[in-house]
Formats: sequence, structure tokens, C-alpha cells
Amino acid sequence: MIVEQISIFLENRAGRLADVTRTLAEAGINIRALSLADTTDFGILRLIVTDHEKAKQALKENGFTVGRTNVVAAEVEDRPGGLHAILTMLSENGINVEYMYAFVQQSGQNAVLIFRFDRTEEAVETLQKNGVRIIPGDELYNI
Repeated sequence: MIVEQISIFLENRAGRLADVTRTLAEAGINIRALSLADTTDFGILRLIVTDHEKAKQALKENGFTVGRTNVVAAEVEDRPGGLHAILTMLSENGINVEYMYAFVQQSGQNAVLIFRFDRTEEAVETLQKNGVRIIPGDELYNI
């Protein structure tokens, strides 16, 4: 039920993000989801890709600093309050969301939320117990 996310540390300068996408494109890697957070000097690009091992290797060979993090992908209805319901059940169980990002495949259907939790196993158990579908990595990589 865990999804592997890669994190790339980037200097905050023009063209550096394009260097990442070029490297992945040349390696035949497709990006499924992403999040970019920045500071004045650097950024952290978080990616879910079709082949994380191949992506890590290609990025490292091109001089990027790459880490890996286990995250959880949850499906939520694309409607007002869908996210609120999930965050409420997590909060009521004392589970902290360290960060998250989301994408919608088709408006009006389901959104996919990518979560990093302080207590991952308890978060997955809580979500599943409350009827939230957790998307396995193999399925998410191939969406």
C-alpha cells in the first residue's frame, strides 16, 4: 500500500527544472504526479514516476541529488468536502499530515491524494477502516 516517491534537490535557478524533465524524458520515464517546494536557494521536487528505480539512476548519473520517501496514495471523491472528510478522520485519530499534494484524472470523479504522514501505518489503517481506498504503488505508477 506504500508508494515510492523520489525527491530531487535543485538549485533555485533558471533551467534546473528543465534539466530534470529532460533527463527523465530521455530515460523514457513518465511523471504521474509532482510537487515543487522552494526556498530562496533551493527547491525540492517530489515525483511519482512510472519507474522510480530507473528514474533515480538516470538522475544520479546526471548529477542530481535524489532521495526516496514512502508516501500513501488515497482516492477521494472530487466534490466539495471530500478532502475535509479525510483530514477530519486523520485529525480525530491524532495523525499528522506532514505534506500532501493531489491530482484529478477527470473532474467530477475521484481525485488522488498523495500523503506523507508522521505515522504511516496508523494512517493507512484509519483511512481503510473508514472506507477510503488506498491505491497501491503498482497501480498508481501505471495510471
